[in-house]
Amino acid sequence: MKRIFVFSFLLLMACATSCSLEKDKKMQHITYQDYIDKIWDFEKHPDSLVFKGNTAVIIDFYSKSCRPCMMLLPIMEKMAEEYEGDLTIYKVNVDKEPALAKAFRVKGLPVIYYIPASGSRIKRQDGLPSEESLRTIIEQELIDKPKQEE
Repeated sequence: MKRIFVFSFLLLMACATSCSLEKDKKMQHITYQDYIDKIWDFEKHPDSLVFKGNTAVIIDFYSKSCRPCMMLLPIMEKMAEEYEGDLTIYKVNVDKEPALAKAFRVKGLPVIYYIPASGSRIKRQDGLPSEESLRTIIEQELIDKPKQEE
């Protein structure tokens, strides 16, 4: 009986982990070098945005110990799924990437950067946005089209 319980518990944990990893594929955790390679090489072009992406981008600076950051997580997961193909959401763990956080002057959390697909500008938001305000920014400033009702 004990073995069945242990086996069931391990199976449940494996499923939970794989389900969490599936969700995570829509949001990409990035490092300092990933940022340079995928978004903008600010070391090479410090005075002008030379955007390397081909979709709009949200960069979410967070920490697992930040309660508002963890409140934002399900909202970001929802946006990543709803706007898949039009928007890429990158997550930067400031505890693991302090140099990237320092480069973007991140002191309080969460901090979100928005870059439209055109790469024309970067917008910064400090603090926890509501789902509605995040959706408004995505639709009006990033992808320039409202999400179609199904």
